[in-house]
Amino acid sequence: MAYAALSSLMHTLQKLLQPKSPLICGTSMQQQHVESVHQSVCALQVFLEDATNEVSDIENLKVLERKIRDVVYKAEDKVDSSLSNIILADNDDDRDRACRLLNQELQVVEMAFDSLEKEVMVVEFNKHGGKSEELATTSYSLVKNNTEETTFVGMKDDLDAIVNCLNAQMKELIVISVVGMGGIGKTTLARKVFDDSTIRCRFDKHAWVTISEQYNKRKMLLEVASSVGGIINQETSNDRLMEIVYRGLKGRRFLIVIDDIWSTEAWDQVRRIFPNDYNKSRIILTTRLKNVADYASSPDFPPHDVSFLSLDDSWKLFTGRLFRMDPCPLQLVKIGKHIIQQCQGLPLSIVVIAGLLGKIGLTRDNWKKIEENLNSFFGTVSEQCQAILSLSYNCLPPYLKACFLYIGGFPEDLEIRVSKLISSWIAEQFIKERSNKRLEVVAEEYVEELMDRNLILAGRRKPNGRIKTCKIHDLLRQLCIREAQIENVVHFPYSDVPTYSDDINDRRRVIIPRLIEDYFCDHPRHRNGNITTRSLIFIGGKSYLVSEINQWPDIISHFKLLKVLDAREIGYDFSPIIPQLVHLRYVNARIAEIWTMSEIKHVEILDVDMPDPVEAERYLSIGEQQPLFLHNLQTLVLDSSPFLAEILKRTANLDKLKIRCVNQHNEWYAFLDCLILLQRLETLHIKAIEDNGHLVLSRDICLPNLKELRLAWTYLAWEDMTVLANLPNLEVLKTERAFNGIKWILDDDVVFQKLKYLRFEFENLEIWEASSDNFPMLEQLVLWNIEELEEIPQSFGEIMTLKLVEVEYCNPAVDNSAKNIQEEQENWGNYELQIRITPSVKWLASHTDDDGDDEEDDDDEDEDDDSDKADDDREEDDDEDDDKYAIIACI
Repeated sequence: MAYAALSSLMHTLQKLLQPKSPLICGTSMQQQHVESVHQSVCALQVFLEDATNEVSDIENLKVLERKIRDVVYKAEDKVDSSLSNIILADNDDDRDRACRLLNQELQVVEMAFDSLEKEVMVVEFNKHGGKSEELATTSYSLVKNNTEETTFVGMKDDLDAIVNCLNAQMKELIVISVVGMGGIGKTTLARKVFDDSTIRCRFDKHAWVTISEQYNKRKMLLEVASSVGGIINQETSNDRLMEIVYRGLKGRRFLIVIDDIWSTEAWDQVRRIFPNDYNKSRIILTTRLKNVADYASSPDFPPHDVSFLSLDDSWKLFTGRLFRMDPCPLQLVKIGKHIIQQCQGLPLSIVVIAGLLGKIGLTRDNWKKIEENLNSFFGTVSEQCQAILSLSYNCLPPYLKACFLYIGGFPEDLEIRVSKLISSWIAEQFIKERSNKRLEVVAEEYVEELMDRNLILAGRRKPNGRIKTCKIHDLLRQLCIREAQIENVVHFPYSDVPTYSDDINDRRRVIIPRLIEDYFCDHPRHRNGNITTRSLIFIGGKSYLVSEINQWPDIISHFKLLKVLDAREIGYDFSPIIPQLVHLRYVNARIAEIWTMSEIKHVEILDVDMPDPVEAERYLSIGEQQPLFLHNLQTLVLDSSPFLAEILKRTANLDKLKIRCVNQHNEWYAFLDCLILLQRLETLHIKAIEDNGHLVLSRDICLPNLKELRLAWTYLAWEDMTVLANLPNLEVLKTERAFNGIKWILDDDVVFQKLKYLRFEFENLEIWEASSDNFPMLEQLVLWNIEELEEIPQSFGEIMTLKLVEVEYCNPAVDNSAKNIQEEQENWGNYELQIRITPSVKWLASHTDDDGDDEEDDDDEDEDDDSDKADDDREEDDDEDDDKYAIIACI
């Protein structure tokens, strides 16, 4: 992976070129070598960026890329090994020897790059010498693709067939199987049905569960239980989860989608948690395997085979993705239809090839090159699909290739948190700076570009419109795994995919699943200083908690060039070895001491107190005590503690702060006093302990840059909202049991100047009086379980920026007031306002079912019965609760 390797080496060279860098040994000759290698790296990056635009000679380009990659890998290993020796030198003599070695290695690296540049010059000469014809271009403007809007083409008959089964008059539980090959649109079809409001309203409970090839019973139970019973404790036993699901569905009419199931054994385990109460409940099941579909389907409802698209429907899907509402330019129609014909009606192939053609430029010559590449391959639909996916990957810009392949390391069918993906890319040094933008911003642009190419799918979005989660189709994931191992981007032990090298020391990044101690058993035989692994990532959960675990940190200490260590799943303190791993940029592990890590940017500490900085100073000081500050820290997530104020005084440059377990004693007021120090803070989440009592905002909060605020269990007075209204840049406000009192009456001078998103959960508010002037910029209002509220202020109908009102599990009066607001907005000419209402199950239970099939819930036992699904935003904020150790990302 040449470009990613160059980017990583570039970061190291830029550090060496910084004025007064502690890594430079002070010789002008060494500085010249570094500058020479830096210039070569820049030139090679430019060459790869330009060469990728020429899609006609992919194979020769790949050969040259691999050669560049190998040279850069060896160069980076030589430089980093020498730097390790300089940093860890115990005395001046050792440091001098290390400096001389670095100088020698830089000369070897410089010679290797000189040789590479000569080869590149030959390629450049041949390319320009043989190319005289200018490509005819078109001025057609391509509309940016929105992958969130799935183009639903050619599947109306399939949709009607599924809906007819759902509407069947049979009262018994019906299982409807949807079967077809990967990429044919089974999940798209099921999602279309599941999200249809006219269908959803007929069912009391809804759940979507993705099973995948590796069936995980606990994951399945957690997904269903959270959908049926609300927020679920992650430590709940499987038996208790099954009970929650069964009791939550008992007597209720439910619609469940079981997506991507691979075995009859998995179905046998899944099936028994769903009661058959003869109330027209339905289960939709998707699978690639005909025997599974036959086995699971109800007797009178045979499996539905999803058909391939016709050529006309394939063309509609293609042009819809690529040109949206505009027609395809005439000069591209004939060649475009020939390309689409080779997709053989498989929707995944069509949308991926559309993403590729949309990025290489709308010229006939460019499309002709793609056509020629496809013409050289013939095979089954599945084989042709793989050829198209490979072509789309090969034509990616070089800066996206490693980022895309890295996604294959996430578990199958996982909804990937974009924040986690971005932090991983940055830690791996895949991201190249652009126009003085922060690396996080550039990485987000990478995510958007991969979505534009239809290589990853958009999931949920945040209130501000930014992407929260994404997914990857499993066929594309298989491509990632295959190419990642061949290109030595990521290695997956014990997969059946060919690898870059049989030598485990040469594997650049390793993702280790489950319990495989034997992987490390091989390493002691190779402790010769030549281990070049840069990333170790453990994804096996509690299966790592074994008797031999105390030996693993010692083994890992021999990975001297390691940059990424994600070992949170290993229950062992890695503090003793961290100082030896001088190249670490990202650590996700149990670590006892962090105050000496001055370059750290992101810290998340869970289930333990963050160390007291004053105590750390006493412990670490020799002679005169030196104050410890984390000036580079940007993100801090921690539990409240008696020394919270002292921590915040030493982390004044935070832009994101999340605090849990705040109590009503001195910690709260000391915390408020320290907020004035956090002038850069943009995001603040505060969660008090549940039996905390009432907290007070007794003064103004001076946070000029705060954009997002979340409060939970604080039980403030509604009058304290005046303090929050004075935050000049507040855009997002979310509360959960944050306020106490039944009345909130806003005066005219209380104005939330920039608030766009307002969300209330489980507040005991009954009377809410406000005008449109109090919320002049509001775009989204979400009310969740506000059961006593009489109505939404009707003047909200005058807020012309309003785009969405979402009401879930409130009383019918609130539902009606939301509809009234929509009517008023339409009177003002705004027909874009969306109203989403999920009625309270408690209220519905008191009314007779329209079909006369009303079932009494004899138990009426669960307070969670009125929650239909785990809320997306709550999931995001509660993700940290799943982690049991300190998570530290130093970038």
